[in-house]
Amino acid sequence: MGDSKMALTRRDFIKGASCAALGAAVGLPVMAEELAETVEKKTRIVLIRHRDAVDPKGGVNGEIIQQMMDEAMTVLFDNQDVLACWKKIIDSSDIVGIKTNVWGPLSTTPQVEQAIKSRVMDVGVSERNIGIDDRGVLENPIFKKSTALINARPMRSHAWSGVGSLIKNYIMFSPKPPDYHDDSCASLAKTWDLPICKGKTRLNVLVLLTPQFHGTGPHHFDPAYTWSYKGLLVGIDPVALDSTGLRLFQAKRKLFFGENRPVKPTAHHIAFADTRYGLGTSDPNKIELIKVGWKDDILI
Repeated sequence: MGDSKMALTRRDFIKGASCAALGAAVGLPVMAEELAETVEKKTRIVLIRHRDAVDPKGGVNGEIIQQMMDEAMTVLFDNQDVLACWKKIIDSSDIVGIKTNVWGPLSTTPQVEQAIKSRVMDVGVSERNIGIDDRGVLENPIFKKSTALINARPMRSHAWSGVGSLIKNYIMFSPKPPDYHDDSCASLAKTWDLPICKGKTRLNVLVLLTPQFHGTGPHHFDPAYTWSYKGLLVGIDPVALDSTGLRLFQAKRKLFFGENRPVKPTAHHIAFADTRYGLGTSDPNKIELIKVGWKDDILI
């Protein structure tokens, strides 16, 4: 799950829990409390919204997007120095691939791409060592030699996987994307273990500016099923972000349709990314969702 220094593995959790129990047993309450606090720490993600991020005609305000990204980073890393936050995940010597999504009706947006790129450059990464790509990542020289990846894409309904979001965005790192389509794309998390991207992801941004919460077929787009949510979900763990985005979709669908209507097909690849593949955390009880900014109709 990206930087191994930034998350406990399941093995770490078991080991830590055992040490905590041992510490308590031998009369070391401080040790026990500190370890317990460590192993029980939730996965932090940040939802930030701004009422002016998208105008009434659908135009995206780049300056506000930059402000949103900056504030999200300071909250995520609990540090008011924006560049210090970026330096926690990106080094000036890194070769950085920004994995975007170019689907015509609902793309990552140039504004989000630029907000990320500008801060990567501010950390000291040369522009010649930064690439932004989607469908051409396998042939892109920056992605071929990348040392760090940043994953950013909008969330939308998807005819094969229920939703298209961060986990699915890495399917283009496979030379054979259809290999992951069986059982409603249940094995999508396996794409994160492909050599070109394994262990490189430093940050994930789930774009919720104008997400599409319902669709009726492959590549279907209908503005009637989008809404101006004007948000970004930012974090290290793609599973926690996708799981939270899915809960938001379910809340919106219930509001829109007047009844509980789960996405179809079932987006079980998100839970499987946790329970089968250990990519991240899907359980809402283990996710710390911090909400920043505009709160109207937040739904979650």
